[in-house]
Amino acid sequence: MKDSLRQQLQRLAMRLAELDANLADPQVTADMQRYRKLSREQSDAAEVVGLFTRYEQHEANLADAQALLDDAEMAEMAREEIACAQAGIETLGTQLQTALLPRDPDDERNAFVEIRAGTGGEESALFAADLARMYLRFAERQGWKTEVMSENASDLGGYKELVLRFEGPRAYEQMKFESGGHRVQRVPETEAQGRIHTSACTVAVMPEPDEAAEVTLNPADLRIDTFRASGAGGQHINKTDSAIRVTHIPTGLVAECQDDRSQHRNKAKALAVLQARLQDRERSERQAKEAATRKALVGSGDRSDRIRTYNFPQGRLTDHRINLTLYKLAHILEGDLSEVIAALRAARAQQQLAALETGQ
Repeated sequence: MKDSLRQQLQRLAMRLAELDANLADPQVTADMQRYRKLSREQSDAAEVVGLFTRYEQHEANLADAQALLDDAEMAEMAREEIACAQAGIETLGTQLQTALLPRDPDDERNAFVEIRAGTGGEESALFAADLARMYLRFAERQGWKTEVMSENASDLGGYKELVLRFEGPRAYEQMKFESGGHRVQRVPETEAQGRIHTSACTVAVMPEPDEAAEVTLNPADLRIDTFRASGAGGQHINKTDSAIRVTHIPTGLVAECQDDRSQHRNKAKALAVLQARLQDRERSERQAKEAATRKALVGSGDRSDRIRTYNFPQGRLTDHRINLTLYKLAHILEGDLSEVIAALRAARAQQQLAALETGQ
């Protein structure tokens, strides 16, 4: 193990002792927000320090076994102990490197998934509906709760725009690599001559802000309009101005919601989506500056990036960021995204490991 890595782990062990002491402090337990934050940090640190403790024990076992090699009666047993200790050191060393990779603080959060139709007209809107169905099926497999925050339907049953909310363990971590441009190649239902068309949608995945984050929105920066909801919903929803549109004046960002009969609940949903969009904008600007220094392997979620192609005639999905091709498109569209997401996360971890080893 490199000295720099060992020193990092030793500092983490000292930090764990501090966290244990802090969590026993009545003043900390009285502040639930601080207590939850420190508890999460303590849990993460304890996991890594536990691995390091086992690693050091294997190192001690290796040293003891090597000291017995000169004893003829103990040499065979010593060689077995050495082999066992070396295997443990190698395995735990890899696990420790992975455990020390930088973590996105938003990974634990719920996620907003925004799907927008792009080039391709009605076919693009229908593809947006296919993507929404795929994500909802994936969320169902994960046991997450789902909610439609806002929708703008097209004439043929697709979506010009749709915002979904996924609530569940590490929802943002699972979904964040979906941000970017999604391209579909297929024969549209409206195509009489059977020609393959190419259409596109953009997906933006945003972590749900803290409940307290709304206070960062300056009311003077907001314009809130009410309007009559359109589309399905019955007589009541069509006769009352329950729909809400919130505009953030400094940036021009807009969020609206008309899916609830309650104007108050629609306003709360629209504000939550607006806050997430503002934070996503700040994140994108920050990542753009970082990308100028070092190109990311797995894209930062820039909407202009074409990240994936769904080819229906060949039953093929290709993720261009990691050159992954799978011939199981029908299963993927039914929500079987686990293999794709696992490959993207592994590629990201490999990139981070390389950066950790080179000190970048």
